[in-house]
Amino acid sequence: MSVTADLSILGEQFLLGTALLTDTDVHVELERVVPASRQVLPFFWAIGTDFDAFEQDVQSNPNVEHLVSLDRVGNRVLYRVEWSKAVESLIYGIAEVGATILEAHGDDLWRFRLRFNDHESLSEFQTYCDEHDIDFHLDRVATEAETERNEFGLTPEQREALLLAVERGYFDVPRGVTLGELADEIGVSQQSVSERVRRGAGGVLESVLFETNANRA
Repeated sequence: MSVTADLSILGEQFLLGTALLTDTDVHVELERVVPASRQVLPFFWAIGTDFDAFEQDVQSNPNVEHLVSLDRVGNRVLYRVEWSKAVESLIYGIAEVGATILEAHGDDLWRFRLRFNDHESLSEFQTYCDEHDIDFHLDRVATEAETERNEFGLTPEQREALLLAVERGYFDVPRGVTLGELADEIGVSQQSVSERVRRGAGGVLESVLFETNANRA
């Protein structure tokens, strides 16, 4: 049975993370992908505002050959990047065990959601990371059946942010709290809170409101 694993890793621990780590308020997000064994991921979304500074920082990284802006939608820009010949150990490790990247996003701290064919593949990936001195934190492991039982598919971080937003009145009119205040309370960037609330709000807000009101009762 397939296994889904959530892990967090500092950007400095892998090539893509170091290359995309800048001083700008830009958050990076990868789409679902099965990485090729000898090819570092070429496409990513950047979310923010200061894209000129972001592009300058990324292009100045020695691991980046070229960076091209392909499309822009609101505050999101799709980029294609050509890497140098440096080895990306983390992505190669994911490819070697045949895992799929379901979700990946970050800035100084990255969060990955990976799907492995079975627990043995996950164990092989952990061994690979140990051998290549890649230090990550395994936040959650679930089988496919357990994941499907999670009705709304929220990560713990998304649920925490959404519940807090409801409790503090973010969805009230007028709003009782700003994204910046939510970010300070959780201890993450405003962009991270915005992403968590945006991803989690969709069709689950009614359920979260019900749960919050029940907790208050």
